[in-house]
Amino acid sequence: MTDKSLNEIGPDNTLLILDDDEPFRNRLARAMDKRGFQTTALDCVAAGRAFCTATPPAYAVIDLRLEDGNGLDVVEVLRNNRPDARVVVLTGYGAIATAVAAVKIGATDYLSKPADANDVTNALLAADGDLPPPPDNPMSADRVRWEHIQRVYELCDRNVSETARRLNMHRRTLQRILAKRSPR
Repeated sequence: MTDKSLNEIGPDNTLLILDDDEPFRNRLARAMDKRGFQTTALDCVAAGRAFCTATPPAYAVIDLRLEDGNGLDVVEVLRNNRPDARVVVLTGYGAIATAVAAVKIGATDYLSKPADANDVTNALLAADGDLPPPPDNPMSADRVRWEHIQRVYELCDRNVSETARRLNMHRRTLQRILAKRSPR
């Protein structure tokens, strides 16, 4: 699949970006504006639900986990108000179960962070049935494991004992992993 041209967006180019990570949200909004979308960037479930009820956009990029709830609630509101909307669920907490839930509730695609504007554009404009291209530079298995451990560590407020319990590993093993540099 190649990058889509701007004239493939269609006459309704409204795009909702819903993410609580302000630098990422602003960067993605600027990039999508340059690609021809009319972007609205919001940061919480309540604002997303209200926006999707009042003026449902043709396209949406919605983060799965937001400070005030689950982004899938906004996907559901958008689907009820605009069934033809193309929705990409974007998350830093990728798991098969959440990907399945997102697609079942009506998401067009599911991307893990970090995703750049090209990935998002391709996912939003992909024809039904198109498969995304394999990544040019995929993360190694060691790097994926390390990223997952770091995410859980941050979710546990950097508590080593709680992180080790949730990851089902010995606390000292976790401490050794955390002390090392990230793998490539």
